[in-house]
Formats: sequence, structure tokens, C-alpha cells
Amino acid sequence: WRAERLRRRAAEERMEIHNDSIQYLQAIAALKNGSWALEASNVSFNNGVDNFVTESTNFISLDDGTATVQTALDNSNVYSPNGLGGVTLTGRVGSEDMRIDRYGNVYYNFAISGSEISATVSVMLSAGSNQATATVNPNYNSSSLSMSGYIYPYNNAGIIEGTSGYY
Repeated sequence: WRAERLRRRAAEERMEIHNDSIQYLQAIAALKNGSWALEASNVSFNNGVDNFVTESTNFISLDDGTATVQTALDNSNVYSPNGLGGVTLTGRVGSEDMRIDRYGNVYYNFAISGSEISATVSVMLSAGSNQATATVNPNYNSSSLSMSGYIYPYNNAGIIEGTSGYY
């Protein structure tokens, strides 16, 4: 009985490692193609407050040269410009840079600029999985934002985009 349980557990661990490596390769391909989304489960502001959030409404995405940064902090009693409890900012992407270190960690940086946002975004994809952390650093103030979650190809992401812009 014990030997069978150990064999089953080892097989499950091998399958998990295999699935993680497939998702890692898909995430790298999505970054290279410029069509991806980081679905965040945790959002941290520069004041040190961590918020556990819904992945589908808190994300950074890039598709067809346009980047979107969206927060929705599940606070339904506060008016928000995007209708989801946060903000949705979009802009054009510029100066992309991607490198992989010797351990397999991927560092992807780009600039985003538009009428609503001007910032640099730094993404770090952990080696062997699609788990990532991104930091958004605005160019005109020091209110940085960090998001932690998983990177998926844009077409496979389950994101819900709110209304963009301020009214």
C-alpha cells in the first residue's frame, strides 16, 4: 500500500514538472511574440500594502503593440473609472528588451506610453514555470505597482477588460 502511494505521488510530481515546463515554454514564446497576459493574483503598491485579487480583472497584457495595465481591487463601494473597482490604462509599447539568465529566469522590459500612462514595465518570469512578477514604474511619479501571477498567451488568457480612460 505504501509503495503504491509513493509510486503514484512520484508519477504526479513528474506530470506536474512536465506541465510546468510546457507552460514555461509557452510563456517564453508569448513574450517573444508580443502577445501575452500576466494574470495577477497579488497586487502590491509602493506603500507596502498587498492585495489578493481576482486574476481575470487584474492583469498586464500586451497584444498587437498595445499594452494594458488594469487593477480591480474588488471594492464595489468605491467609484472607479473602469467600472470594476480600479483603473484600466492603455498605451503603445516601445523599447522592448528580453534576456534569459543562465538559470532560465526571463527578464522582459518595455516602455508603455499613451494619453493615460507613461511607464516602464519590468517582468521576471521564473525558470521552469509560467509564474511571474511585474513592476510598473511610472515616469512622472514614484507610485510603483507590482503584480504577481502567471503569464499566458494572450488568446488563452481569461482576462476581463474594463472601460479604459477617465470620464
